[in-house]
Amino acid sequence: MKAAVLFNTGEPLEIIDGIKMPLLMHGQVQVKLLYSGLCHSQLMEVQGGRGEDKYLPHLLGHEGVGIVEQIGDGVTKIKPGDKVVIGWLQGEGLNAPGGKYPHEDYLINSGSATTLCEQSIVAENRLVKLPTSFPDKLAVLLGCALPTGLGLVFNELKPERERTIAIFGLGGIGMSALLAAKLSEPTKLIAVDVNEEKLSLAKELGATHAVNASKIDAVNAIHNITGGIGVDYSLEAGGTVRTIEQAFESVKNGGGQCVFASHPSNELKISLEPHAFHRGKSIRGSWGGGSKPDKDIPKFIALYQQGQLNLEALLTHQYELESINQALQDLHNKKIVRALIKISQ
Repeated sequence: MKAAVLFNTGEPLEIIDGIKMPLLMHGQVQVKLLYSGLCHSQLMEVQGGRGEDKYLPHLLGHEGVGIVEQIGDGVTKIKPGDKVVIGWLQGEGLNAPGGKYPHEDYLINSGSATTLCEQSIVAENRLVKLPTSFPDKLAVLLGCALPTGLGLVFNELKPERERTIAIFGLGGIGMSALLAAKLSEPTKLIAVDVNEEKLSLAKELGATHAVNASKIDAVNAIHNITGGIGVDYSLEAGGTVRTIEQAFESVKNGGGQCVFASHPSNELKISLEPHAFHRGKSIRGSWGGGSKPDKDIPKFIALYQQGQLNLEALLTHQYELESINQALQDLHNKKIVRALIKISQ
């Protein structure tokens, strides 16, 4: 099979063909990939933002859709022929390591869920069966963007109606959070980004205000919009130390809550005003929006089928696997909401 392989951090991925498939182990599933998503996590891995990478060379990607080809010993959750979403969050079923793929005189490592490849060895608990009627391209979003973004709202914040909410960073996770936040009928839903096209899309999807943080101070703008008070809730998916800090600074005293989903490079630290906690502000991180894939993914599918989630708007660019480095560059330059990588038919 063919795959995008990371050999050295800080260097482009290499497209390698002729990679051999290993025999399935207990709890493993072989999946033929149709489409993969692309997340800032992959960008961070390629750039070396997680520190020393001990598993080179290895495959990447943790958000995809495909068809089950084979199942290993002990697998009962799915069967060959099932359409499945691959995600990084652990769900029900057996946990298993990723495959080790032979190629020439070396092995290519992979995690328990990888998607930037034509065939992937995946742990049973990283798979959720999908209805055959659900669109393949949209199904990609169920692996990471939707569980994290929708989960930030539905599972983490659970906002009351008619509150004020700010969303920092309008990638796949931030835009998903905006879709969910809109359903709580906020009085003000403020979208913050540095890309005008994303801000325009956010307005189309329900944002009441759009703030271009490259042109004005986002915190001051949010306080002006809210009459000097700040928002009840802020959700951060911008991927930088500064956006986390700004998201915290933008919430109101006396109960304002900030939840952040992004994770800047390991060596970086966030800086927060200590007295703000005495004034009643709070901040916490989120692990995948607190989503449980086997329970939450069917709920997300139902919301889409009921017409409450405009998921088509989130997939703004499609690339071939051979163009993966261009997709990563566009993601780095904040040109895209969510990239769709076509793997096979």
